[in-house]
Amino acid sequence: MPKVLIVDDAAFMRMMLKDILTKNGFEVVGEAPNGLKGVEMYKAEKPDVVTMDITMPEMDGIEAVKQIKAIDPNAKIIMCSAMGQQAMVMEAIKSGARDFIVKPFQPERVLEALKKVLG
Repeated sequence: MPKVLIVDDAAFMRMMLKDILTKNGFEVVGEAPNGLKGVEMYKAEKPDVVTMDITMPEMDGIEAVKQIKAIDPNAKIIMCSAMGQQAMVMEAIKSGARDFIVKPFQPERVLEALKKVLG
């Protein structure tokens, strides 16, 4: 069962993602409200994949991706973006994110991205 860490400052978004994931055979090992906590939880939980929001307080998703990649170059991270964040998504991909999903989440797309990055 693949382990997922969800990083998003909106509790509602975390809940929606957790729901999609747990219904489809993924284990959510942690939820972080910002990039700072996300990096800490990554170290502690060693998840198989991370879903990472872009805009968050304390540390944004792009900086969190860079820090996680510095800890684990093989980290698998999927960015979660709102419409119109294309430039930031591209920067996140350059920083090492593997894919991105757009809010509001469509379960099929979320699962497709996870399967793709988990190979």
